[in-house]
Amino acid sequence: KSFKRSSLLQTHLRVHTGLRAFQCPQCGLAFKWASHYQYHLRQHSGERPYRCPACPKAFQNSSSLRRHRRTHTGERPY
Repeated sequence: KSFKRSSLLQTHLRVHTGLRAFQCPQCGLAFKWASHYQYHLRQHSGERPYRCPACPKAFQNSSSLRRHRRTHTGERPY
């Protein structure tokens, strides 16, 4: 496989090496991907940056907000 940037190669190599480069300073849990690490840090801090525009609820990730918004629209995707 070829990559345009060396950083993309380094990211890809984590799949094969199992390297977990992102370690939580509070609990020691380690992650391969920065996005998973950032999501985990919100669990410690209680940060909820994704706010519902229709009510006062807020969520730690965009997928939870997306699921919640269906309660306002009545959408049933399944």
